[in-house]
Amino acid sequence: MISRSTIDKVYDAARVEEVIGDFVQLKKSGSNFKGLSPFTDERSPSFMVSPVKQIWKDFSSGKGGNVVAFLMEHEHLTYPEAIRYLARKYQIEIEETQRTEEEAEKAGERESMLLVSEFAREFYEDCLWNSESGKAIGLTYFKERGFTDDTIRKFSLGYNPDQWDVFTRAALDKGYQLEFLEKTGLTLVRGGADNQPQRTIDRFKGRVLFPIQSLSGRVLGFGGRTLSADKKTAKYLNSPESEIYHKSRVLYGIYHAKQAIAREDLCYLVEGYTDVIQLHQSGIENVVASSGTALTPEQVRLVRRLTQNIVVLFDGDAAGLRASLRGIDLILEEGMNVRVCSFPEGEDPDSFARKNSREAIEAYLREHSRDFIQFKTALLTEEAAHDPIKRADTIRDIVSSISRIPDRIKREVYVQECAALMNISEAVLFNTLAQMGRKQEREAARKPEARPMEVLRAEPAETRVDPQYELERKIIEMLLLYGKESEAFEDLVLKDNGEGELILEPEQVQARVFEKIFLDLQEDEIELSHDRFRSIYYHLIQKLNAGEEFSMQELLGEFDPEAMREISSILMEEERYTLHQWERKDIYPKEKRQGLAQLVSETILSLRCFLIQKRIEQLRLDTEQQAGESHSEVLEEIMNYLQLNKLLNKKLNRVLS
Repeated sequence: MISRSTIDKVYDAARVEEVIGDFVQLKKSGSNFKGLSPFTDERSPSFMVSPVKQIWKDFSSGKGGNVVAFLMEHEHLTYPEAIRYLARKYQIEIEETQRTEEEAEKAGERESMLLVSEFAREFYEDCLWNSESGKAIGLTYFKERGFTDDTIRKFSLGYNPDQWDVFTRAALDKGYQLEFLEKTGLTLVRGGADNQPQRTIDRFKGRVLFPIQSLSGRVLGFGGRTLSADKKTAKYLNSPESEIYHKSRVLYGIYHAKQAIAREDLCYLVEGYTDVIQLHQSGIENVVASSGTALTPEQVRLVRRLTQNIVVLFDGDAAGLRASLRGIDLILEEGMNVRVCSFPEGEDPDSFARKNSREAIEAYLREHSRDFIQFKTALLTEEAAHDPIKRADTIRDIVSSISRIPDRIKREVYVQECAALMNISEAVLFNTLAQMGRKQEREAARKPEARPMEVLRAEPAETRVDPQYELERKIIEMLLLYGKESEAFEDLVLKDNGEGELILEPEQVQARVFEKIFLDLQEDEIELSHDRFRSIYYHLIQKLNAGEEFSMQELLGEFDPEAMREISSILMEEERYTLHQWERKDIYPKEKRQGLAQLVSETILSLRCFLIQKRIEQLRLDTEQQAGESHSEVLEEIMNYLQLNKLLNKKLNRVLS
């Protein structure tokens, strides 16, 4: 187990905006940061990070918490894994305490597969640098590609010796289970049935290896290149789809590129592993690869978390150009800004980077990156030449791409540009665009997942507000935000005015917010009715009463995920409205802190009124169910409650019928 002192050091050092900034492009918004949700597919920011409170809240998915909660949610890490990740990031030495057998057995299947993959990376790297065949074959190949020692180590490149099961035997000797070696695809198992002897084979035997890492740096799979001259052997071989590796959801190089992408607000997209490594070595670090597979929406969204701008780089062959066109439409659908850059004939990003300096590469990319519509127009019109039919098809193809752009203003700008480039009327293009839009709507309506007509006709369900839930939530909010604040409160004392009437007489009392809330609830013997609020309430009162100094980040770590989500939602509620930028509309909401004493008093008064009304309703129900009996005492109690309710509501400036 990780020691408590290590966990405390991690919480002290970790900055939520720095950690989340590695995964999400954040922009300053007042004292906070905002960005696109990494958990849902959205185009307007609803993700807020508070450096002051050291918490985050995603208003689109409802998730929230501290820095550890983010890593657990986003990277699917366990609590210890998240602490270890932060310790590595902030260079904190981890102190371990003795693990129990139960804790040692807790690692699940996914974690076991990740551990096996990490061992494989270490094994392949060790073979590359320290085995005779690794140095003679693998290292020589990488050096011939122009990679320096530092680059080879940075990308953890490796080599699997050309032996049937050298890796598998090493992994089994280290205690890794064959089950997980097979599930990750690192080992192929043959035989074992019908009395056949079982054989194990290294999937990547005789290949140089490119580890494929997640956004947080965990090894998910491998790409292996054969160095054999045998034409029957596949040149590249990837890890198979598994619990941890989904090739449509990962991009090669994203771990090493994420900070540069966010910093430059731009991402270069290439096709292969060596393209990424060579450009990175040249100083162009904001580059990722789709690893030779067709670009997917999940991969585009992965980039969109870090930037809205993407430049697709490719060589000049016709197949590559056509594949790029399909990828461009996908990028446009995600609302991103896309440009295209092709290299001279016979060159690709890898070879071009090897022959040129960083300055020359950057200059070339600047000068030759074209807007997608200019690129597509030039490419397709060249193919169409003087054929009117092909020219019409080309225009329709370009308008089809424009129709995928979700932003109406961008669509109109591109239509105008297309009209100018293709020498055609804007009105014709807008009509074609409208026709395509209607066609897409009809196709969407015909899809099986479209809602049935009876659902479309159904009236929206009425959302009922639970006043007690809202008032108890408000109490938790005040304890979290202002628990230690000292205020002058107006206490209400119930007295007889000498004429047989009850009145509420105000008395000024100086107290801290948590004391006022606790004493008022104790006096009325009120206990919070919702289990989650009740546990949070007593935990906060205990800490505040003990005078303990604590940060919100530490506090969140003391609750279960559901309570953590509720607390972060409460703490970030006000920040939610900064997303709407009210100040730009000359609307300046009053801060709660300005009327804190009144807010506390009115919240408790409102809760009292609600509970009194609830008690009156219950007493009335009891009298109706006990017909024929004397209810004089109950009726007197009801009258007393009604009188008290009237006084309290008068204090709240409410009129009762």
